[in-house]
Amino acid sequence: MEFETVIGLEIHAQMKTKSKIFCGCSTEFGAPPNTHTCPVCLGMPGSLPVLNKKVVENGIKLALSCGFTINKRNQFARKNYFYPDLPKGYQISQFELPIAEHGQIDIEVNGTEKTIGITRAHMEEDAGKLVHDDVEPESYVDLNRTGTPLLEIVSEPDLRSPEEAVAYLKKLHAIVRYLDISDGNMQEGSFRCDANISLRPMGQEELGTRTELKNMNSFKNVQLALEYEERRQRDILLDGGSVTQATLLWNPDKNRTESMRGKEEAHDYRYFPDPDLVPVVIDEQWIEQVRSGLPELPDQRRQRFIQALGLPPDDAALITASRELADFFEAVCEEYNNPKKVSNFIGTELLREYGPEQISQCPVSALQLAALLLMVEKGTISGKIAKTVFAEMLTTGADPEKIVKEKGLIQMSDEGELVALVREIIEANPEQARQYRDGKTKVIGFFVGQLMQKTKGKANPQLANKLFSKELQ
Repeated sequence: MEFETVIGLEIHAQMKTKSKIFCGCSTEFGAPPNTHTCPVCLGMPGSLPVLNKKVVENGIKLALSCGFTINKRNQFARKNYFYPDLPKGYQISQFELPIAEHGQIDIEVNGTEKTIGITRAHMEEDAGKLVHDDVEPESYVDLNRTGTPLLEIVSEPDLRSPEEAVAYLKKLHAIVRYLDISDGNMQEGSFRCDANISLRPMGQEELGTRTELKNMNSFKNVQLALEYEERRQRDILLDGGSVTQATLLWNPDKNRTESMRGKEEAHDYRYFPDPDLVPVVIDEQWIEQVRSGLPELPDQRRQRFIQALGLPPDDAALITASRELADFFEAVCEEYNNPKKVSNFIGTELLREYGPEQISQCPVSALQLAALLLMVEKGTISGKIAKTVFAEMLTTGADPEKIVKEKGLIQMSDEGELVALVREIIEANPEQARQYRDGKTKVIGFFVGQLMQKTKGKANPQLANKLFSKELQ
């Protein structure tokens, strides 16, 4: 029997704000436990929440960028459940009236484009964090994260494979980072994903019994967990069994899912409007004000790089993988107007050391990289030497001109200086010289390589080719 996989993702993106959603406590990551708390985020009697305007603005930005319908009147609700890291015994979230509904984004997998529907996006506060002792059977509660603002983004069950799920996740991750509404740091929990997955016989309309996967903090783990659960459910169904609805944890050390608890339904949470918060009213003027400040999004930027700058689609997709990288690329191109060469160097040299989202950590500035590429363009140094210089720049942060001068790396472009070396190499390799004269002209690469070795990469490769061709004939 053939089965169809059905996947829906619930993504929690932590909002990039200085303070929490309903109080003035800091959202800074890494502070000592329970130091960023106050009576409001701890739910002390008599304390009242006050909504952070920036969180609403971030929600509007996402809604406008993903084609959502904005609910101009939306409301907060209490989601009741009991867990040690939830001090109030409920979470302030949105239920019947979220800030945005019915959005979509386009993804591409294996050359095929597909539109994925997004059911809703709603604002809510985060819970705290449990820290489990590695030795003793004890757990500790850190409430610093309690009240941190989140946007929960819930997809339609439109995803049909783990690959599509990861493509959707990466696309949404790029969008929130381009909008600068979330730093998207998955290791710190700023961008978390829960996945609902079920299987059904091909052609069946009714959805199968789903399981929910949690504790996935990287794109790789999302794909591995979904692939594992897809296989597990298929094996159960082929054996004539039935899948049990449950919440599962992904164990990356054992590469398998493990049971966490039975799956809750909406009625288990006993939602009701939060009596301490008035409805949120968003007028058209506010929406248009936010719209006017929206940045160019990944898809728009990629198309511009292809059409206006002539980049191949794969190069454009790589360069626009993060806003920081795309900004860096354009800054280099402002000083050195050769987008293809800039893209090639970034793709082969820079991204070998830094990921697309780590460019801000790179000690080499856009001006320095442009200066290095200009030195290659002018023939001051060879492309090979440029890689050596760049490696030094990554270590020291020094300007390329200074490194080239101090290390004596200026390219040898004097014909009289090189011709004696060329003749010496030809005389030392009579067999290869005979092969060239017999028509095997590709052997010239051997001779150029010998010259590069002898000059420690400083010989001008174009001049070297010209001189070897002349002397061998």
